[in-house]
Amino acid sequence: MTENFQFDSSQIEFIKKSFTNNFKFRSSLFKILPMGFLSGMKISKLTEDTCSVTVPYKRKNKNPFQSTFWAVLGMAAEMSSGALLIMYTHKQKPSVAMIIVNCTGNFVKKATDITTFTCNDGQKIKQAIKAAIEKEEAQLIECHMQGVNEAGEEVANFTFTWSVKARIKK
Repeated sequence: MTENFQFDSSQIEFIKKSFTNNFKFRSSLFKILPMGFLSGMKISKLTEDTCSVTVPYKRKNKNPFQSTFWAVLGMAAEMSSGALLIMYTHKQKPSVAMIIVNCTGNFVKKATDITTFTCNDGQKIKQAIKAAIEKEEAQLIECHMQGVNEAGEEVANFTFTWSVKARIKK
């Protein structure tokens, strides 16, 4: 067992600065998540507790019903929790594997302008990653995020269940 694990705060700060710098974040998307880049997705806020991701309503993102395509909304919702996971796992030792094992989404209103998804589960994510490392066993994290339009009205909400597991050499 790995006891008293400590997060590398310099790496957490590096990710916060990189992801909230629009040029750096969009460059990363271009390389590793091209559809995220094409969608115009941006991280508008990233703290140790919260991540907010915006995605615009634009020609490339819309469906035949004149609203943002559900998969684009889901991608932005996933990023709002995924960025928090990346922040807490980037270059940590031991490294941590993460994968989505479940997803649910509810669509409340047509998304016809900028949609902002916010995940407030940063501390829950941090504790689960710490437990995965200290206990040397996979942990499940259920993350909730709500998407609102520019008027603050709920457009959609998602729940992603992530599995995290430390890559501990035995």
